[in-house]
Amino acid sequence: MQMSPVIAVHLTAALGAVVLGPIALYARLGPVLRPRLHRAMGYAWVTLMVLTAASALFIRDYQLPNIAGYTPIHLLVPLTAFGLTASFMALARRDYAKHQRFMQRLYRDTCLIAGAFTLLPSRYLGQLVWGQWLGLI
Repeated sequence: MQMSPVIAVHLTAALGAVVLGPIALYARLGPVLRPRLHRAMGYAWVTLMVLTAASALFIRDYQLPNIAGYTPIHLLVPLTAFGLTASFMALARRDYAKHQRFMQRLYRDTCLIAGAFTLLPSRYLGQLVWGQWLGLI
């Protein structure tokens, strides 16, 4: 698999989401509450997550176990859509605790856990990091 424009967009948006997520979360969890920073970083994070999920639909891998090129990691696309929708619905109902839980879980599941799986040596990013950049495989 080569670095296509879709993969570049997906990778850039995903890395941006990984970086911005903790800033958005910490702005509400830290010792000093920063609602404006939380809101700005939160909207940026949501935008990056929508872009990441949408671009994932155009990335197919026929080498791994798949259905029409979609691998099990593509199940994160509906998970992201559900998590973001549920989070904003909770926010509309002013259920801030539920909003917080959804967003924390969404960050953990889609950014951290999925990010770890993309670093497996059989995946494109894993080959790039472990093989080409670090020369370990």
